[in-house]
Amino acid sequence: MNSPRTTLYRDKQNAKLMGVCSGIADYTGVNVLWVRLGALILTFGGAAPFTIPGYFLAGLLLNKKPAHLYVDADEQKYWQRVRQSPKRTAREIRSRFRDLDRRLADVETYYVSSNPRLTAEIERLR
Repeated sequence: MNSPRTTLYRDKQNAKLMGVCSGIADYTGVNVLWVRLGALILTFGGAAPFTIPGYFLAGLLLNKKPAHLYVDADEQKYWQRVRQSPKRTAREIRSRFRDLDRRLADVETYYVSSNPRLTAEIERLR
């Protein structure tokens, strides 16, 4: 999975400081408020020697999020689901295709059964 949509970025559009928390929120699909609160709790909860340098290191190492990474909010949610559980997303897509295939078969059956000329043509081909 080396698609640009499955990479962690800094989100400078919704950033307060360097965009790390908003990038993590975009990557995971969690509300940015909860990510920022988690970062504050870690910082003031005794993990400051790791949290603060880690935040600035991530801010320096992560690439900036491309401006047009997602077409719309639905695509953004789809890619968040892919990052969270690729197997589940693949199952959902497979299920949707099975449903579409079943519905298309129903339409074909209806059309062929209600069109005697087409039925005769198909029988002649067999």
